[in-house]
Amino acid sequence: MAETFLEMNEKHINFIKAQKIFFVATAPNNLKDEFVNLSPKGYDVLEILNNKTVVYADYPGSGNETAAHLQQNGRLTIMFASFDKSPMILRLYGHGEAVALDSPLGRELKEKMNGKVSQYVRHLIILRIEKVKTSCGYGVPCYQYLGNRENLIEWCKSASITGKIKKYMGFLWKEV
Repeated sequence: MAETFLEMNEKHINFIKAQKIFFVATAPNNLKDEFVNLSPKGYDVLEILNNKTVVYADYPGSGNETAAHLQQNGRLTIMFASFDKSPMILRLYGHGEAVALDSPLGRELKEKMNGKVSQYVRHLIILRIEKVKTSCGYGVPCYQYLGNRENLIEWCKSASITGKIKKYMGFLWKEV
């Protein structure tokens, strides 16, 4: 049931493009005093650059543990799960990097993302894939997609007006 690959194939790419949500997991170096971070990601923010590389636009709104963990050890897992009648779970494992939007790499990636980077994105997260793993997903329930929540975008608009968004937009996570 579970299969492992060195890179994404056409079936994997088509599966990823059909998903409305994905999950990002990172861990700090110090698991004794800190925690694994697992975050859901919505909106159309992910771009497949090639069979071994994906990038997504990361919005503010919570802590920035993903970027902090990536700076520590670079390890990143992205998981996609089907919630429709065709079950499958797909995980992308590899090393990631938080990329500043105004860096040369950030500008290059933003150009390749076909308009998926809004003014509210704090940075880009790139994953260089080392392993792709699929599993059955038989235990994942079926859900119906009703649409994107607009709460985050509305919050970003409001926080921009009040200046509050600045504390969430930093490249690296820090307490403010």
